[in-house]
This record gives sequence, C-alpha cells and structure tokens, in this order.
Amino acid sequence: MRVLDHLEEWLIAFLIAAATIVIFVAVVHRYSAGVPFLYPVVKGIDLSWAQELCIYMFVWMAKFGAAYGVRTGIHVGVDVFINRLGINPRSKVIIFGLLCGALFTGVVGALGAKFVYEIWHHGQVSQDLEVPMWIVYLAVPLGSFLMCFRFLQVAWSFWRTGDLPHHDHTHVEGMDETPAPAAGVRT
Repeated sequence: MRVLDHLEEWLIAFLIAAATIVIFVAVVHRYSAGVPFLYPVVKGIDLSWAQELCIYMFVWMAKFGAAYGVRTGIHVGVDVFINRLGINPRSKVIIFGLLCGALFTGVVGALGAKFVYEIWHHGQVSQDLEVPMWIVYLAVPLGSFLMCFRFLQVAWSFWRTGDLPHHDHTHVEGMDETPAPAAGVRT
C-alpha cells in the first residue's frame, strides 16, 4: 500500500510541477516574441502544443488528486447533518455513503474503460500533440478505479476502527512540532 500511496503522491506532484514549467516557458516565449531583439531567437520555436499538454496533465492530476483526497480525508464532504446523528445511525450513513462513492466511481471507471477501448480501436489522435487519444482518456478509468479502491479502503478501515481519515489544516508536513532552539541556546 505504501508503494501505491507514494506513486499516487509522486504522480500528482510531477504533473503539477511539469504543467507549471510548461506554462511558464510558454508565457515567457509568448512575451519574448514581442521584444524586437529576442524575436529572431524565439520565432522558430513552436510551443502551440503547450496548452493542450497542460490541459491533459491537469485532467490526470485532478483524477488522481480526487483519489488522494478520499484517502487522506481532504475530499469535499458535507457532514453537518451526519455529525448530529447518534453513533449507530452515523456509522451506517457513513458506510452507506462510502459504498455509494465506491459504486459511482466503479461505474464511471467501467464506462471510462469501455470508452477508452472504443477510442483505441478508432485510432484517434490529439490535434496538437498527435498522441493517441486513448492515452489521454485513460485517466478516467485509472483515476476512477483508484478512487473506487480508496472509497472501499476507507470504508473497510472505518468499519474496523470507527475512524475516518482526517486532515489537520493546521499541520504543515515536514515541519517539526517543536521549534528548533535558537543559536547558542542549550537545551
């Protein structure tokens, strides 16, 4: 599970970093074309594909980011009514909701896989990058099936322990709980 968790996190981080770099380079290229002494340098560089690539990267990032959100407890949920219920009804509603999420994302994943299969047979390619569109749309079944798995994982954990993943908005990962002592101060 740790390998899948880290793969999910690295994929999301890579996609957002790569998209940021591509967008930055494309914007610098666009504005440098308006500078007379830079125009001869950048006029031969074609970055018309950058926008399409970034859109595809953000789609992949969003699908896997949603699965990450379910796993870590940061996915959007409205629990005001649920938290007012007693322990037994609350648990049943939470399990029901998690299983509905798993069912929905499983159906979306299955329909997405069927769609990807159809696109693969037609050989459609993207307009600018000319990559096979089935690769682009593969984000839907992969991300949806991962999200389905995460819903089932959270439901199983909740059923066994009664705990849901919780994200502490005040915690910054990588920061120590206690501040480091000032220079020259003994502890």
